Amino acid sequence: MGELQAPQSLGQQALEDIVASALDEARARGVDQAEVAVSHDIGLAATARLGDVENLEYTNDRGIGITVYLGSRKGSASTSDISGEAIREAVGKACTFASYTAEDKYAGLADADRMCTRVPDLDLDHPWSLDATAAIDLAIACEAAALGYDKRISNSEGATVWTNRGVRAYGNTHGFVGSYAKTSHTVSCAVLGNADGDMERDYYYSSARDPADLDSVESIGVKAATRALQRLGARKIKTTRAPVLFTPELARGFIGHVIGAIAGGAQYRRSSFLLDAAGEKIFPAFISIAERPHIPKGLASVPYDGEGVATYDRDIVTDGVLQGYVLSSYSARRLGLETTANAGGAQNLIVPGNAEGMETLLAEMGTGLLVEELIGQGVNTVTGDYSRGAVGRWVEDGEISYPVHEITIAGNLRDLYARIVAVGRDQDLRGGIRCGSILVDGMTIAGS
Repeated sequence: MGELQAPQSLGQQALEDIVASALDEARARGVDQAEVAVSHDIGLAATARLGDVENLEYTNDRGIGITVYLGSRKGSASTSDISGEAIREAVGKACTFASYTAEDKYAGLADADRMCTRVPDLDLDHPWSLDATAAIDLAIACEAAALGYDKRISNSEGATVWTNRGVRAYGNTHGFVGSYAKTSHTVSCAVLGNADGDMERDYYYSSARDPADLDSVESIGVKAATRALQRLGARKIKTTRAPVLFTPELARGFIGHVIGAIAGGAQYRRSSFLLDAAGEKIFPAFISIAERPHIPKGLASVPYDGEGVATYDRDIVTDGVLQGYVLSSYSARRLGLETTANAGGAQNLIVPGNAEGMETLLAEMGTGLLVEELIGQGVNTVTGDYSRGAVGRWVEDGEISYPVHEITIAGNLRDLYARIVAVGRDQDLRGGIRCGSILVDGMTIAGS
């Protein structure tokens, strides 16, 4: 199979040519504005379970999306067929749809002076020379490391090796056309531990743009096994109120609720617990959130947003104070503001720590709950009410004592954010939010 690269005929220049052709077709039909996005992805995934191949999948996906504006009326169409005839038909459909949609004075392209004028190289493209046989061998080795770690690891849900390379091109009638290629690679493993009739499951994974930055498959398997074993012998605890420490992989989701609440859609729909909160102090003074979209190899790095607007560094929270919202051009217009180059979402959010890692925060917590898994979707983004099923370990005198399960942690996010005691420097780099462990001084923990 060789390197997982898009065929030459669908490289960046070819996709840009398709964008230009579709825009020409839209102009010929008399639209006021138009934008086109084209993508091509090639991927390979191999899953092994109990030493045998369970699944092998190869993907080769392509598609084009076209949006046109007739005055303030918008129409969109998409197709996976990128032949000239199919594109002309899609443009025609988009124009027809636009003639039926309601007028929306906020609709339209982002302002022309906000377009990206130079597409920087963010080092996002690192194809993995991996054929099916090699992928299967890596998956088997990962699972074998987990199964061989301890005799109590009695079963497996499998290990998966996944790799993908995609090329993206976007253009609009402002004259902007840009493209870039990016890769994503992941190795994961999930196993079950068994002791004295108690069975627990856990997993671990590693993700990166560059396969050279992945953890070794053996270490991923061992980590999955270790996490499963740590859950054995879990107990129920009585309902109480105590400090809660979120691991880095969960802390990023805890912070992510802020981003959902300050997204433009939530603000203009008046459906956010942080409604009109710009300028308000929502965190302790030691907390900041920085957006850095140009981090080399960053998993959420982009040179421009979904509307072609040039991305840029900015601080969303400074000294605990919310500086602004996360806006596309449309939501910005609805709010009487300017786009923040966030059509498509936030990009590489960084929460600097004010404390060392897990051991330091466990000692600072003293007695409380270390949360290692959250269950369910009990977050009300309108009111900020937060209630999640949780699994973790109970901590006494700064030391982990025993695993716990069948509990719920609850509170209101406005209150919980204000009572963050510390953020660790043990950042999890496997996602778009880089955040360390977070210690919250007191949550309701519902148990037996």
